[in-house]
Amino acid sequence: MNLDFSSVLPSFPFILDGVWITLQIAFFAGIIGFVGGIILSLFKISNIKILNWFADVYTSIFRGTPLVLQLMIIYFGSPQVLGYQIEPFTAAIVSFGLNSTAYISEIIRGGILGIDKGQSEAAMALGVPYRPMMINIVLPQALKNILPSLMNEFITLTKESAIVTTIGVMDIMRRAYQVGADKFRFIEPLLLAGIIYYLLVMALTLIGKAVERRMRKSD
Repeated sequence: MNLDFSSVLPSFPFILDGVWITLQIAFFAGIIGFVGGIILSLFKISNIKILNWFADVYTSIFRGTPLVLQLMIIYFGSPQVLGYQIEPFTAAIVSFGLNSTAYISEIIRGGILGIDKGQSEAAMALGVPYRPMMINIVLPQALKNILPSLMNEFITLTKESAIVTTIGVMDIMRRAYQVGADKFRFIEPLLLAGIIYYLLVMALTLIGKAVERRMRKSD
């Protein structure tokens, strides 16, 4: 092994600047996925067949095809479909958000189905309409139960965001690759990128555990 970090360490701040881009993509895609996941999960448990069908087809497509393919279709296909080129950063958020919607919808659906049916039956017996019942009774309990799974999805988003380097987004991975190309040494900057991703994931894991403990105390 011929590792020499002395030539790439001066470029470490440049690589580290990509953390902000990575977190922005994960954050905004997570919001899209969370909101879309709630809507799609309600479609899945709805009594309206066409909504069931739409939700099942959507989930099947986005879970059945590679995320990098979805990213490239949205980015490289935008000129043909929309008539103009979507910005790489926007394409990353949209593709990750749509993909995350499929996975989060399954998580939320499982959380809703895990709530005791007696609670919803009691609410209906008391004349509580369906929408207030879902918003005020069922969803809050379901979200509390599935918080670890949601946090895990956000961590997965953070790691998988590395593939946005394929469309030129200046995230951690792209910056590490550029440093490697500039210094003609790729292993060292990629190892630095790996350390940054690892520390990010560890920090998010600790935050998730802290939030989970706090919610347990509030029970």
